[in-house]
Amino acid sequence: MERIGDEVRRELARFGPSAGMTEIVAAWPEAVGEAIAQNAWPARIGRDGTLHVHASDAIWAFELGQRAQEIAERVGVERIRFAPGPLPAAAEEPAARRPAAPKPLPEHLEQAARITAGIDDDELRQTVARAVAASLAREPSDRAAW
Repeated sequence: MERIGDEVRRELARFGPSAGMTEIVAAWPEAVGEAIAQNAWPARIGRDGTLHVHASDAIWAFELGQRAQEIAERVGVERIRFAPGPLPAAAEEPAARRPAAPKPLPEHLEQAARITAGIDDDELRQTVARAVAASLAREPSDRAAW
């Protein structure tokens, strides 16, 4: 009985240089940096060995095209071509990395109840009160509101 992995490898080998795509995709973010990795992603390897990279728009494609030789050297390919195209969806940040929302204190809940007391609809008042209490529980920000 033949293992399926052997069959998969044999089929992938038919595509020639494309077999190295896994390694390129794995190395891409570190080789090009976070800003470029968020706006350009390897799409395929052409029959001639050219790495085709999708960029988020024509401006990114043009700018990266100006640095093609430098980026190709960092990635480890001879030729690279940038063109606008679809990028993979950004992975959602794992919940473990996101800071937990602070739990509103009793004084936040009381202040929220006072602020929302004029809302007649009970369900709407409770929803807005929860939002107000959550906002009050957050650390003050030095970011401008406008």
